[in-house]
Amino acid sequence: MIALNEISKTYGNVSALKRVNLEIHSGEIFAIIGNSGAGKTTLLKIISMLETDFSGKYMFKGLEARKNPEKVRKQVTMVFQNPVMFRASVFDNVAYGLRIRGVNGRELRERVESILESLGILSLADKNARKLSGGQRQRVAVARALVMDVDVYTLDEPTANLDAENVRIIERAISDMRDDGKTIILATHNLFQAKRLADRTAYIENGEVIEVGETDRLFESPEDERTRRFVEGDHYF
Repeated sequence: MIALNEISKTYGNVSALKRVNLEIHSGEIFAIIGNSGAGKTTLLKIISMLETDFSGKYMFKGLEARKNPEKVRKQVTMVFQNPVMFRASVFDNVAYGLRIRGVNGRELRERVESILESLGILSLADKNARKLSGGQRQRVAVARALVMDVDVYTLDEPTANLDAENVRIIERAISDMRDDGKTIILATHNLFQAKRLADRTAYIENGEVIEVGETDRLFESPEDERTRRFVEGDHYF
């Protein structure tokens, strides 16, 4: 579904990504692990076509993404680590994207309420989204993405700093997305989360993809010493 070839990105004098090569398959959960500042968020933004100023070639379903950014954006939705809530109700926050795409009336209400119920926040539909707890806001952000029913979801630390119950609910939603045939690309610090959810995992360090493999194999017998140190919790400089 996604092929990245020699993708590089700089911000001024800082190299955020360095010649990244990745293939991501349709219907898989693909985890990207690495320390803060490793380039995970930048990579997700490029895959989502929210960042278009990069070098290299990005192919999405056989199309060159930079020549077809709107087509990619219609099929890829990103959930940010610190999502912004509109000054509106939970229902209206989740319905926003559907309304932009011309969905209204009964179909809109049914789709929004179904997603809210699946994430355990239907009772909050009329609440001001900005006044929710952190875990509730994150569930609203996931609902806002899921209701769009796109092919690919990119999730940037979707459960960072959340309590165990919110983590469980969001992880269940991620698994359900994969069961529905969706492709999920998950950037996370949480190694246990990657092990629980991901079919394949990439370790990224200082903007470089160090190793990619089946998740169990990468964690149990990494081929690169840098990967081994990271997954075993060794800190080195």
